[in-house]
Parts: sequence; C-alpha cells; structure tokens
Amino acid sequence: ANWQTRCSLQAGGNRRVPAAGGKIPRFRWWHCARYSWAAQEEETSQVPKIDAASLIAASVMAAPCALALSKLVYPEVEESKFRSKEGVKLTYGDAQNLLEAASSGAALSVKVVTNIAANLIAFLAVLDFINAALSWLGNMVDIQGLSFQLICSYILRPVAFLMGVAWEDCSVVAELLGMKLFLNEFVAYQGLSEYKQRRLAGTEEWVGSKKQWISVRAEILTTYALCGFANFSSIGIMLGGLTSMAPQRKSDFSQIVLRALCTGACVSLVNACVAGILYMPRGPAVDCVSLLNTTLNSSSFEVYQCCHQAFQSTSPEFSLEALDNCCRFYNHTICA
Repeated sequence: ANWQTRCSLQAGGNRRVPAAGGKIPRFRWWHCARYSWAAQEEETSQVPKIDAASLIAASVMAAPCALALSKLVYPEVEESKFRSKEGVKLTYGDAQNLLEAASSGAALSVKVVTNIAANLIAFLAVLDFINAALSWLGNMVDIQGLSFQLICSYILRPVAFLMGVAWEDCSVVAELLGMKLFLNEFVAYQGLSEYKQRRLAGTEEWVGSKKQWISVRAEILTTYALCGFANFSSIGIMLGGLTSMAPQRKSDFSQIVLRALCTGACVSLVNACVAGILYMPRGPAVDCVSLLNTTLNSSSFEVYQCCHQAFQSTSPEFSLEALDNCCRFYNHTICA
C-alpha cells in the first residue's frame, strides 16, 4: 500500500496529489518523498535540453531512496492504516475510454506547460533582480562580479565535491545546486543546458577566470542532483495543496515541511553519489589524428578535445595541417 500511494504521488507531481480528505497518514515520509522526485512535466520539459536517460533514471531512483531517508528522519512509530487491504482505497479517473483520457491529458498539459513557463519567467526575473542588487552592493565595497551564483559556488562547493564532481567543475555545479535549492529546478536545468550547449559547440573551456562548460561526468551527476522539487519556492505549493485537502492538519504540515524539504534535497544528492559510483563513459574513443587531418567546417566538443591534445603533444603524429585546423578555431601560443 505504501508503494501504491508513493507511485501515485510520483506520477502526479507537485500540483496533482490524490484527494485524501482528513485521512492523510501521520507518518511523514509522504511529505519528504514529494520533494525528492520529478513529475512528468519536469521530465518532458527538460528532455530536449539535457540527458533524458539520466533524468528518467533519477526520477525512478528517487522513489526507494525517498522512502529510506524519510523513514530515518520520521520513523513510523504508529500502526499503519494501510496494513490490511481494507485500509487501501484506490481512486480511478473519470475517463470512459482511451480517447477521452487522451483528450483530458492534453487539456491538462496546456495548463501545466503554461504554469512552468510562468514560473520560469518569474524566477528568472527574481534572479536578475538579486544579481543586480548584489552587483550594486559589490561595487560599493569594490567587489567586482558579485552575484547569487558566485555566493552559491563558494558555499555549496564542498557538497559538489562530495558528490564526486572534479574540483575544477565544483564551482559551476555548486552554482546550479544553489539555484535549484533557493530558486527553482527549472532555472537550474536551464543553466545546465546552457553549459552543455557550449560544450557541444566546442567552446573554449576557460574564458579568463570563467569556466564555460563542465565535463560529461559532472553534467550527469548534476542532472541527478537537480531532479526533484526540493526548493524553497515549492513550500507554498506543497502547503497550499495539502491544506486544501486536509485543513485540520495545517499545523502538522507547517511543522514538518522544512525538514521534509531538507530530506528531499538529500535524496537527490544521494542519488547523484550513487550515479557517480556507477558512471561509465559512453561511446568509443575519438581518433584525433584522423579527425584533425580532415577538413573541419565547425568546432565541436570532439574537435576541442583533440586540439587540446594536439597543442600539448610533442608527438609527430599530429601534422602541420592538423595544427592549422585547430588554430582556425582556438587561440594558442603555438598558433602565433
């Protein structure tokens, strides 16, 4: 029964929870779990931008991990109402056939996508306001480039390192973790997609002191760490939804919502750690000599890697033609 309830929540998302009236169970894993996984709207909206397999796997892995951590944070000391089949009451939709169900789902998705777009616009505006205020304050005390992302990159850098991210990528990953925790996971995923697009385009890894993209491993781990609704902006959504179902339990919800939020955030981080242990590089190795000896019309991540290797290599296998190809896209002392 616990699994059935949890699966219905996982399918529903933050804004579609089953009606429970006043009979919501007293054990608190329900609230912790809700913060730890992504609903379909998060998955479908982010699939074109980031690795879809990692996002779906993170959502599935969140279910058992949320159950385990929430049981540690809120041990179930009372007898469950769902021990017997009589205590389990499953609800079904009102659709009479497949076409009606598809039509209802399509109509609902319009509202969901509109809600996501409105949230993105609102939180991006909030982020710009915060950065503008911090930049103004930083200029007052002669601190250039002060921003919300910069503050998060220092505070959450140890967390990113403990996830298994390489130290040179920790500052960027910490920025994204801070955006997810304090703002919104959609804003964080948008930032991750921008870093990924720069990597795929073969952009220089460093421009001055600013890192332009992170490694594939760091992207995968960040995808797992950002999956879920554990952010402060979702507290109002959660409290509003639960209070509407059970107004008499409002005080109970208010007491546990912050601890549930922290537990849900830990679930995403634990999943990222597990993904880091199991991660294996994908695809065959690139033959850099053959790639650079061909006519290159545009840069890419593979071209950048091979050119970086050619610039640092003393091997005669890289011809002058290969170095000329690299110098068309990247500036290096050897190109002078």
